[in-house]
Amino acid sequence: MVRRTRLGSLGLLGAVIVTGSALAAWKHNSLEDTAAAAANQPEPVESIAVALATEREHYRSTTSIGTIVATRSITVRNELPGTVRRVNLEPGRIVEPGEVLVALDVSVEQAELEALEAQALLAETQYARMIRMNEDRAASDMEVDSARAERDVALAQIARTKAIIERKTIRAPFRARIGLSDVHPGQYLNEGTLLTTLQGVDDSTYVDFTVAQQVATHLRAGDEVQVVTRDESTPIAAKIVAIDARVDRATRNAAVRAEVVDADRLPAPGASVRVHVPTEAPRLAVAIPASAVRKGPAGDFVFVIETDANGASRARQRQVSIEAALGDEVVIGEGLAAGERVAASGSFKLRDAALVAVATPQDTVAMVGESG
Repeated sequence: MVRRTRLGSLGLLGAVIVTGSALAAWKHNSLEDTAAAAANQPEPVESIAVALATEREHYRSTTSIGTIVATRSITVRNELPGTVRRVNLEPGRIVEPGEVLVALDVSVEQAELEALEAQALLAETQYARMIRMNEDRAASDMEVDSARAERDVALAQIARTKAIIERKTIRAPFRARIGLSDVHPGQYLNEGTLLTTLQGVDDSTYVDFTVAQQVATHLRAGDEVQVVTRDESTPIAAKIVAIDARVDRATRNAAVRAEVVDADRLPAPGASVRVHVPTEAPRLAVAIPASAVRKGPAGDFVFVIETDANGASRARQRQVSIEAALGDEVVIGEGLAAGERVAASGSFKLRDAALVAVATPQDTVAMVGESG
């Protein structure tokens, strides 16, 4: 009985081995047939657009946070106390030089002015009479001098009263934009009350920022820096106009002021911007479109288009180091030379040694139209 069971097990094992061998042979033949069929198929070709690595003038830079400063900015206060008669302080409005902002009540001063003008007229008449009398030997030189002094005093009092009236009328000293205000007609103002702020409206504006003392030593008036805002896609050029002669003892930073000619491209005074400050002299660097750079586990890389032994174009993966971004381009520090071709559009579908077909501009437009 035991012997019969053992013979049955051996038979079953043999059947399994035979079946497995048959399946392995079938799989091997199937793989060979598939490999043969694949060998007869043409190699896939990926259509791409290429860009030429070109040289650009570039310099290493450091970034600082800058503040927009109007070329002319003042805080408006009243010099003399008084009651507000007229207000022209609409926030955000642009005023011209000489335009009245706040007028205080000057009725008392106006009445005094009329009285002084009458006194001056009388003093002028008496002085003229004394001159005629002196010519007829009816008045002494001392009396003439006294009459002239009384006239001059009256005229000086008139000038003083007019100056007081003028000082109670606050005018815009330059073309500016009005800030917030809380002044109303009938309100009594003490001397030195804050009325509003005026920010000059000019073609240019300033950007103030600080840099480390090591960077400041290489900067000179006239050097160019780049200002970056959220609203502008490209950096705005600015020229340094002044560098503080003293380094802050606490931070070891130096204050720098740059001027932007086109003030309309910058936000309002007080806003913050980023300033790219050069730390070395300009030099030539290799630049390529930002779309050509791919990200990988080992870092950034590009596909360089090379010609193989058969004259076909192939994409070769190459690691690169990115030094800086210049708008739609990136500056390559290492890994690429000027004049080499890289895959700019369609690089996402490439692999190392892939066969590629370089699309002409017309072909690229056609492909975009079809994909839409």
